[in-house]
Amino acid sequence: MTVKHFYETFHPDHYDLFIDVNREQKTITGTSTITGEAIEDTILINQKYMTITKVVCDGTEVPFTVDDEEEAIKIAVGKTGKVTVEITYSAPLTDTMMGIYPSYYKVNGVKKQIIGTQFETTSARQAFPCVDEPEAKATFLLALKYDEHEGETTIANMPEIKVENGVHYFEKTVRMSSYLIAFAFGELQSKMTETKDGVKVGVFATKAHQAKELNLALDIAKRAIEFYEEFYQTKYPLPHSWQLALPDFSAGAMENWGLVTYREAAILLDPDNATPEQKAYVATVIAHELAHQWFGDLVTMKWWDDLWLNESFANMMEYVSIDALEPEWHVWDNVYQISEVPAALNRDATDGVQPVHVEVEHPADIDAIFDSAIVYAKGSRMLVMVRALLGDKALRKGLKYYFDQHQFGNATGDDLWNALSTATDLDIGKIMHTWLDQPGYPAVTAKVNAENHLVLSQKQFFIGEGKDANRKWAIPLNANFAATQIMSERELDLGDYQDLRAKAGHALRINVGNSSHFIVNYDETLMNDIMTEVDQLQPVDQLQLLQDLSLLAAGNQISYAQIIPLLPKFAASKSNIVINILFNIVDQLRKFVTPGSADEKALKAFCNKLSAENVTRLGWQAKETDTSDDKLIRPIVLMAALYAENSSIYAAGHQIFTANKDNLAAIEASVRPHVLVNEVRNYHQPGLVADLIKQYQEAVDPYFKQDLLAAITMTTDKNELEKIVDNFENADIIKPQDLRAWYRSILLNQNGQQLAWDWLRQDWLWLEKTIGGDMEFTSYITVTAKVFDTAQRLTEFKEFFEPKINQPGLDREIKMDTRVIATKAALVANEKAQVNEAIKAILSQDK
Repeated sequence: MTVKHFYETFHPDHYDLFIDVNREQKTITGTSTITGEAIEDTILINQKYMTITKVVCDGTEVPFTVDDEEEAIKIAVGKTGKVTVEITYSAPLTDTMMGIYPSYYKVNGVKKQIIGTQFETTSARQAFPCVDEPEAKATFLLALKYDEHEGETTIANMPEIKVENGVHYFEKTVRMSSYLIAFAFGELQSKMTETKDGVKVGVFATKAHQAKELNLALDIAKRAIEFYEEFYQTKYPLPHSWQLALPDFSAGAMENWGLVTYREAAILLDPDNATPEQKAYVATVIAHELAHQWFGDLVTMKWWDDLWLNESFANMMEYVSIDALEPEWHVWDNVYQISEVPAALNRDATDGVQPVHVEVEHPADIDAIFDSAIVYAKGSRMLVMVRALLGDKALRKGLKYYFDQHQFGNATGDDLWNALSTATDLDIGKIMHTWLDQPGYPAVTAKVNAENHLVLSQKQFFIGEGKDANRKWAIPLNANFAATQIMSERELDLGDYQDLRAKAGHALRINVGNSSHFIVNYDETLMNDIMTEVDQLQPVDQLQLLQDLSLLAAGNQISYAQIIPLLPKFAASKSNIVINILFNIVDQLRKFVTPGSADEKALKAFCNKLSAENVTRLGWQAKETDTSDDKLIRPIVLMAALYAENSSIYAAGHQIFTANKDNLAAIEASVRPHVLVNEVRNYHQPGLVADLIKQYQEAVDPYFKQDLLAAITMTTDKNELEKIVDNFENADIIKPQDLRAWYRSILLNQNGQQLAWDWLRQDWLWLEKTIGGDMEFTSYITVTAKVFDTAQRLTEFKEFFEPKINQPGLDREIKMDTRVIATKAALVANEKAQVNEAIKAILSQDK
């Protein structure tokens, strides 16, 4: 069904906005004066939750109707051509973290609030009447008034010009989309610098934080803007770039042009006690949002079906930029390969998943397409493949052409491919359409056939039931031997295997470096050859080998029991990414054991065997001799040792807790969550959990709060778990932005799972009212499906969610997640016995 876009009735050119926010009365009032071209004599303007009191067109009051279902004001302007429409309105100031909203925090026990904004995807219409569509670019003049008191700071997309009669006036913006408008005010601290080209860069936060927590963000923001100006060969087009930490923020961050907003954990960091992962996370989030200032803000997708054009590109560029700015962090391996890649491969293997490029119209469906594993992670893998095919020189040349052609306007995916094609002989668009327009990805089977030829064949890979639609992809093979660059055929005969093997001088592999979006199923001949050389492989290739095997097992193409004997070969690795995938697979094995059973006891012994060498080598305490990988491996193997009931690790962790019990925040950040979890699980004292909850309420450091959450939710005490679930709706203890993490943690706790699941079903309407209309809402369904793996839970899940299947924005998620649980339940039923036998067989070798 073709839906009429409001832009088809009216092309705005300029807005004069007056917005008056009253925090005390929780109201917004204002006028939105829009000059533009009426394409029809009745124009459509977006509004949501508004009361419209008057509409004036070219000085004359005109009739209008408000359609809340269509989120529209229908205005009879009575003519076409240039018009100026002035709309007077009021709206509530709500706590939904959408539109204009308050963030709450405390300083020295005193409750305070700052006001911020979140307009993506369709929430600018909650702040002021507008054509709230990406294509409807215009300039904006903002005049902002609020119940101001002394000591408050007011910031927006553009610099402030003046303050008169309590009204803050800002410079006119460049042409931009409505969803990128932003402003904020409250008691803020800041740190400032300038780029070498004179762009002012600032980081803002509440005064609850230590000033030093702003340092990393300021440094990364300045250098990232300088990097992008050079890489894109296009200047940053605004006078400033403000980064604002908001105490209440639904997503991770938002790329508002000139005023980027962040969840506090995504920008603020204690430089004296932060883990390498936390530093990399903050840096990559900032780099992601600043990549958008060109790719998304300067050039914006024409409609939300090309959302990937914004997000996939920024997701790749965050790693390109941080790898250039902080090469010793190795973000491509230590972040991208162990977070983005598995997220994309797991999600994209479920039948019913959306393609990267997806048709969408309804506002709820627009929010639902923000599937981070697809639009961000898979999309970035597509662009990583393009970068590898083109090289940076050609990529930068193509991008410069793209920005020159489309700056301050809108573009489609094909516009990008056309721009990149100016710098290469390859038909980039033809290759990429096979990846972007189709869901899923192929498994490439590599086998030596009866004629001794090496033959590759591609077929869509599914985890669980999947309808084979006979899809095929243009696959960059990245072989470590003489082979074609792109495999577009369903089957490819590469010739005599022995000849290829002799010429290569090593075991034959494809997708070297794990940079293309497919997995490989090697036959026995090829796999045995690879395993004889496995110790010589680069860590990323060892990671890929284990990653592909685990996916093939999840997809029932091999058995998990076949992987188990291979795992000890990797246990002594000193590579973070290898240890990460190793224990990720061990974690997957937990679904095959019943808690408290002899099988679980055997799995814990196996886990102890795999972690022992690195645990002994690294222990709890950081050492001067630690490599960068050691720092990342330590928390992984400690967590494994805690699961394995390693008594010496229990005792040493308890000693650290006891020595720091008066200042838990001072415990070294990389081991702190495990020290706290160990204490709650294994040294539980009456009052401990209550004390940790109190500290959680009072803590300002977002990472210390995360560690406290991890520990609190691991209690085995049913009464304590009931109290925690009772507080799910108490925003003074658990902010709505953090509720999903609490829910997931209790769901993962066998003693609390039923409580959390009952809460979700009983209070779904409350949840919908509190965060419905937010792009994070459907993730409660996803989180639940990731935990559930039994036939009983599948039945309960279907009974609760299937009646909601026709609700806008929920359809795809419910159907997919039903398949996810069904697949796991079937896998456990079919393989439980042989998996547990394989574990016992390994252990028996040690006797």
